[in-house]
Amino acid sequence: MRLPCFGAIFLSVALSSPAQDIPSQPKAGAKVCIATVANETTVSAFLERLTDRLTKSLQQSRLTAVRMDSRTSDKYPLQLSTANGAEAKEKECDYVLVSQIRNPGQHPIETRGPEISIGGRVPSIDASDPMGGSSGPVYRENLQVAFALFRIGRFKPVVDTVVLERPSANVSDTLLPAMDREANRVGAELKRH
Repeated sequence: MRLPCFGAIFLSVALSSPAQDIPSQPKAGAKVCIATVANETTVSAFLERLTDRLTKSLQQSRLTAVRMDSRTSDKYPLQLSTANGAEAKEKECDYVLVSQIRNPGQHPIETRGPEISIGGRVPSIDASDPMGGSSGPVYRENLQVAFALFRIGRFKPVVDTVVLERPSANVSDTLLPAMDREANRVGAELKRH
């Protein structure tokens, strides 16, 4: 007959524990701030265009997404910069998304696990490629778009992964679909929470 007494004690201890031990759930319609995409490769890319595409893709997923002026840090693994944190606080964001274009060949030690590539590098047969055609195929290295989604007040990212892209002559156009895939992944993660 002591079991009901034990249950009452357990319940009172559980109710008196601090609320900070329980992770807070984001409110409905959580706001995501998007830091300007960083480019850690030797390939030129229109970073504002890529950031705008990422923002619009998230908005099309019915998320409240706001573009920030501060850029993603050049550090890897990805983390929030002081400027990202200050701007996210100013814009009252619940999450911050940081993205970085990387060349795994330039940073072989920093890669997060094996890259799977069937058949090795594929030559560019893009008709608009100035090096393709008469001079023969052009071999291009894969690029990664690394991204991490941080919940404000948390140091560990909710999402931390990479999207692999094989660039063509116009790298910015090649990376636009990568921004869409990043937005899909982030949107799916936020809808789960």
